[in-house]
Amino acid sequence: MTRPRRPSPVTPSRPTRKSAPARTRAPRGRATLEAPAPEATLPLEEAPAEGRDPVAVPPRPRAEAHGAPVPHPVEGSDRDRLLAGEHHDPHALLGAHALPDGGGVAFRALRPHARAVAVVTADGERRALHDDGDGLFSGVLPLPAVPESYRLAVRYEDGGEVLAEDPYRFLPSLGELDLHLVREGRHEELWRALGAQVMSHQGVTGTRFTVWAPNARGVRLAGDWTFWDGRGLPMRSLGSSGVWELFMPGIDEGTLYKFEITGPDGHHSLRADPMARRTQCPPETASVVTSSEYVWGDGHWMAHRGDRPVHEAPFSVYEVHLPSWRPGLTYRELAEELPAYVKDLGFTHVELMPVSEHPYSPSWGYQVTSYYAPTARLGSPDDFRYLVDRLHQAGIGVIVDWVPAHFPKDDWALARFDGTPLYEHPDPRRAEHPDWGTLEFDYGRTEVRNFLVANAVYWCQEFHIDGLRVDAVASMLYLDYSREYGDWAPNEHGGRENWDAVRFLQEMNATVYRRCPGVVTVAEESTAWEGVTRPTDHGGLGFGLKWNMGWMHDSLVYVSKDPVHRKYHHNEMTFSMVYAYSENYVLPISHDEVVHGKQALVSKMPGDWWQRRAGHRAYLGFMWAHPGKQLLFMGQEFAQGAEWSEAHGPEWWLLDDAYHSAGDHRGVRDLVRDLNGAYAAVPALWERDTVPEGFQWALGDAADDNVFAFVRYDAAGTPLLAVSNFSPVVREDYRLWAPDGVAAWAEVLNTDAARYGGGDVRNAGPVKREADGVRLTLPPLATVWLVPA
Repeated sequence: MTRPRRPSPVTPSRPTRKSAPARTRAPRGRATLEAPAPEATLPLEEAPAEGRDPVAVPPRPRAEAHGAPVPHPVEGSDRDRLLAGEHHDPHALLGAHALPDGGGVAFRALRPHARAVAVVTADGERRALHDDGDGLFSGVLPLPAVPESYRLAVRYEDGGEVLAEDPYRFLPSLGELDLHLVREGRHEELWRALGAQVMSHQGVTGTRFTVWAPNARGVRLAGDWTFWDGRGLPMRSLGSSGVWELFMPGIDEGTLYKFEITGPDGHHSLRADPMARRTQCPPETASVVTSSEYVWGDGHWMAHRGDRPVHEAPFSVYEVHLPSWRPGLTYRELAEELPAYVKDLGFTHVELMPVSEHPYSPSWGYQVTSYYAPTARLGSPDDFRYLVDRLHQAGIGVIVDWVPAHFPKDDWALARFDGTPLYEHPDPRRAEHPDWGTLEFDYGRTEVRNFLVANAVYWCQEFHIDGLRVDAVASMLYLDYSREYGDWAPNEHGGRENWDAVRFLQEMNATVYRRCPGVVTVAEESTAWEGVTRPTDHGGLGFGLKWNMGWMHDSLVYVSKDPVHRKYHHNEMTFSMVYAYSENYVLPISHDEVVHGKQALVSKMPGDWWQRRAGHRAYLGFMWAHPGKQLLFMGQEFAQGAEWSEAHGPEWWLLDDAYHSAGDHRGVRDLVRDLNGAYAAVPALWERDTVPEGFQWALGDAADDNVFAFVRYDAAGTPLLAVSNFSPVVREDYRLWAPDGVAAWAEVLNTDAARYGGGDVRNAGPVKREADGVRLTLPPLATVWLVPA
């Protein structure tokens, strides 16, 4: 995996915390607890006598009008901790509480910037609370019991008033089962328990806010409706779970929020929600309350996507970086173009480079700060659902890149979230990622493992994703990955294996396959770790497929050599068959191979422009016939000569009439379309990808000729003969072994066809089998596929 390293932890601009007087209007017309709204104006008392201050409250110890006593204000350590944002149970102090022996009901409220606060009961009675200073107000009403409902009338310095529900009158809105599963690290739908959840609670509509911060002294909620001042909204701790909770009545979808965390050292930090399902568009960093109303239309696809095991099915993948495929398009606009393009070219799947929210665009999405939120750069979560839905309706599967290997150090995100190493490992030797300036997850911590496992399920379940390509698996498996001697700590057995990461990957794969039938997980794993695609119950990691990085590297080395030197590298093309059945492989020509000076695929080829395009076509023909599934990055399907740039995307102008000559870039794209068409129609190319019975060399040692020939077989034994000539000369009457039982062979694909830009050297008509095999005409720098005539 090669991608830009962030120059430093970037802290994009964030909403500014203010301590100015309360605002004079509610944002976007929502109900608000801090912003007085004119339509909510209420008298705090009956009309006063002339010259009397309408909000004046008699000072203590004077009794209230009904003779009820004024309750003791919050004092001592409780007051200090409450005002400092360090109280674990603010609900025990704030809200309504019955006094002993029928002494009435005590009310307390924390409203910074308020001038006066009154309680409004269900029968309309209003009683002013005493100002205890520092935004605290208290009073006693002569009520027999705590009322089922009441509201607070709050007046501010500018004279505005607001009538609002008291968030501290509500019981905890998170159940014991949820808390138990969080503690155990077994909550497979964690996004339903943590984060911001729009809901109805005790008959009131609002939003439940929950966050896991076990080492925090205190947590407060801040949002756009509080001017990012969290002093008035302390959250309560829900015991040993480490979860903090607050139900906010009247807060609905679209509200911006963060959590103000007080760490063990007393330091305050304003943090985005790790479980946010929607975010502001970067560089802004707030989380956004959201709930989905999307109605899916892909029922047929979802019901049948798992009918055939993926390793026995066609699997041809077009890799896409959504922001740059057609720069400027939103999710919904992409949904009008991408499915049609991919379907026309015959790919079975698209693979989307990471779509989770990330602050630094040149990271291409591989440095994630919001694992549960599709990037807001292209639209809303429901907009992303629409794109997936349209791809499914076009018969195209959707795989997304998933990055559980590391996360950035931004101080508003996951790093030292509660003031301690929480998501990252506490040992810097296991937390610091040396390649990317990021942090690695602590896979041994149950809650962290749960956060990631549930996230994998979330994308598959909530967005109908068909597969997860797991990034940088090797960096997770080895404790010494990219580390020098002395810079890493061995495991408990003295080895370099990260057994915590192994157990995490096994749990993730087992959970995803159990909960989401038809989904496939794909490992980007660049080493020879044994059993990556072996089932977990047999000791493997449990992935469905693995990128064949060895094949990719070796074959690109071969084709980059001048043809006269290729005979010295012949084994680079044949070695893959030594281990081809050790795993279930995907052959990737990904974004990593066409950036950072590596050149585009066509530009890796030697020779003049014609020879480069011919080599490009021959290589694709070889790749599509080789055992394993295949993946091709955008732009390579029409032989773009320049490296990919995330700022500009593919060079689509190369396909315009002004730049088109017969068989040029359009010809290469036509070849990819025909490769996929023939591939899907010939089961020999995919049905037995993972068993040796599906392959046989016809000619594997013709190093001097730069020729490779092999036979692929389907489950019924029907063959396909693939022959690649990587020399720039025509080879007439070239003799090859061919399997018995086939009297004649016919070309089904020839990458030298004129319509692709080739010289149109063909085998006209059926090629009859002779006693010693077949004799073919091999076009230069070309691959030919033949099937029984």
